[in-house]
Amino acid sequence: MSEPIAIDDAGDPRLAAYRDVRERDLVGRQGRFIVEGEVTLRMLLSPGARFAVESVLLAPERWPGLSDLLGGAGPPVYLAGKPVMSAIAGFPIHRGVLAVGVRGAEPGPEALIPPAPAPALLLGLVGLTNHDNVGGLFRNAAAFGADAVLLDAEACDPLYRKAIRVSAGAALTVPFARAASGAALLDLAERHALTPLALTPGGDETLGALEPPARALLLLGTEGPGLPNALMARARRVRIAMAPGFDSLNVATAGAIALHHLAGRRLTAGPAL
Repeated sequence: MSEPIAIDDAGDPRLAAYRDVRERDLVGRQGRFIVEGEVTLRMLLSPGARFAVESVLLAPERWPGLSDLLGGAGPPVYLAGKPVMSAIAGFPIHRGVLAVGVRGAEPGPEALIPPAPAPALLLGLVGLTNHDNVGGLFRNAAAFGADAVLLDAEACDPLYRKAIRVSAGAALTVPFARAASGAALLDLAERHALTPLALTPGGDETLGALEPPARALLLLGTEGPGLPNALMARARRVRIAMAPGFDSLNVATAGAIALHHLAGRRLTAGPAL
């Protein structure tokens, strides 16, 4: 087993990638990203993860519980006390678990769509800039077996630290790619025989009455404005039936309900949270 490397100097150059985490969340990390917490670290190191691990930074007390995961020929593991970790990161580190992932080459959206006539379920996010919602939707996509998530140019980064954490690590395993715009997502649907479904409170048909298409692209817009009218005009407009006097759900909640319905026979019985 490779032994961890103890570090007691916040200025150690080996930890440069962890410096000023919040500021660099905003300005970028030259092809890297940060994961925080044991759940997301385990996902990053799982066989289903789509990204490589450059290094891991732990508080010493976290090493015994993670040594089985991090031994062997894995990435270098650095141990630093929480005061040192906090000085490096620029904010108090409570979980004592950080890691640096490497983005690698990003796939094009065409590569993530199962070829017709195979069944396909894609989630399309248009203009979603809230990291909690994007993280929640990636978690939903994983839970209900979506093949991939496609984002327009305005949607926020699924590998933003908070989005990864809210996704429970699903952003590290669910394939995703960007298209130039919502209109480009509709063009993809047309080329690949996907039925575009625009989820909106003003939908012409209810989700419960909809027979799930064999190949579907579920489109979700930002809370408030929702999806652009020009985009919805090119899609089937679907709504979730609700009690009288209320027509709004959090977008991640609405996405979960819709994905569960559309997944249909893809799902197997399993433990519920």
